[in-house]
Amino acid sequence: MQNDSRRKMVEMKGVVKFFGKLKALDNVSLDVYDGEKVVIIGPSGSGKSTLLRSVNRLEEINAGTIVVDGYEISDPKTNINKVREEVGMVFQQFNVFPHKTVLENLTLAQKVVRKRSKSDAEKIAKDLLAKVGILEKAREYPTRLSGGQQQRVAIARALAMQPKLMLFDEPTSALDPEMIGEVLDVMVKLAKEGMTMIVVTHEMGFAREVSDRVIFMDEGKILEEGSPEHFFKNPAHDRTKQFMRQIL
Repeated sequence: MQNDSRRKMVEMKGVVKFFGKLKALDNVSLDVYDGEKVVIIGPSGSGKSTLLRSVNRLEEINAGTIVVDGYEISDPKTNINKVREEVGMVFQQFNVFPHKTVLENLTLAQKVVRKRSKSDAEKIAKDLLAKVGILEKAREYPTRLSGGQQQRVAIARALAMQPKLMLFDEPTSALDPEMIGEVLDVMVKLAKEGMTMIVVTHEMGFAREVSDRVIFMDEGKILEEGSPEHFFKNPAHDRTKQFMRQIL
């Protein structure tokens, strides 16, 4: 299905993760190619977020290997902070610094990690705030913004590091319904510009419009993967069919 000549951005082989006796990831193998948009769907507790968080070692795996951008992050000797510089992550909760302005939120890591000058960091920040539609909020504090605006700040902050890979962990699940669209619009734009993305979401319209490949997980396993058309028209696995009937 995939062209193996393309560069792999993420390569997971035989990944196992336990929380106590619970097997959250059960022998998971997954390749994500440069420029690919992969959407992960499945019921709550299926291992979607654990898989995503293991990609930048927010969760330590118990077995298997994970290679990100050529670095084996499952190897304890790997400098994970170096890898994380190239991997942006947006969470369910916005995780912006409430005591810093929007502009300061976007420039802090640029200056500390990327060693950019204040003027360079601010230019990149302002360009990205314009891109996500909230340039006029640059001097505001996050507490004065709506949830949708705060999530757009979080996306812009991740993009300011100019990552090679973006991870989204249910980025709209904490938002009021009328704010979901404004965040998805930003993600659609990003996808169309060619960003490599792994997205855990329940937003099926987004999956249908943007993804190159959809992954269905249940009980820590990848049960099925295919094109969005496959999932919406003719899923193969009985569990996938049941899940799709419930959410569509």
